[in-house]
Amino acid sequence: MLRALHIAATGMDAQEKKMDVTSNNLANVNTNGYKKGRAEFQDLLYQTVKAPGTSTGQGTESPSGIQVGLGTRHVSTRRDFSQGSFTQTGNTYDLAIEGEGFFQVTQPSGEVGFTRAGNFTVDNQGRMVTPDGFPMEPQVVLPPDTITMTIAANGIVSVLQAGQTQATELGQIQLARFTNPGGLRALGRNLLQQTNASGQAVVGNPGDTGIGSLSQGFIETSNVNVVEEMVSLIVGQRSYEANSKVITASDEMLRSATNLR
Repeated sequence: MLRALHIAATGMDAQEKKMDVTSNNLANVNTNGYKKGRAEFQDLLYQTVKAPGTSTGQGTESPSGIQVGLGTRHVSTRRDFSQGSFTQTGNTYDLAIEGEGFFQVTQPSGEVGFTRAGNFTVDNQGRMVTPDGFPMEPQVVLPPDTITMTIAANGIVSVLQAGQTQATELGQIQLARFTNPGGLRALGRNLLQQTNASGQAVVGNPGDTGIGSLSQGFIETSNVNVVEEMVSLIVGQRSYEANSKVITASDEMLRSATNLR
């Protein structure tokens, strides 16, 4: 009975973690480029009362033995990098990645961050920047007399300047991809950071092997499915309640045992 109390407690703790992940997904349902998380669990150690294959008599053995599990634990939160839906904005500076890859931006520390959110704008220096003012890497700087800007699917940036009749090629947007994007560290602000688990960034032009192409005037929205998250919320809540019932039942059994005379 004491063992059951501790086992049920691990179940309640695990469901709390699941609810944390689910609530974060729902909170970011309208966050551009957000990739939903999934809580993953693992069973704990087992107490072996009778090992499988233990002799039970002359020429016979236990086919399964007796093992008592000690509960569960939250081992990781895996990000789902499946493609989100596209929304057409018509904004010249909005970009969406069709396929794999991440935009690169330079953080104030000088480190490169990675993001799927393509809601860029232009600062007072003509640089394409994130809403926090982090410039795209490599930098794209528009001349002050730019009339229109066009970004091709392969990332080539062209501008039409005042007094000109033909567009001028200005630069090249590059994307990064990772062997294990699930190993990226989330920094907030729609930014991810490279880690040993993710591997080194492989940088290339949009449309290269393994790297997606760009769509100008579109935004990739969150890949959170509200209905799936609500189902996950209900399952987590009921599982939490079931584990709390186990604690209540174990407590009542202990009370009965201690009241014996």
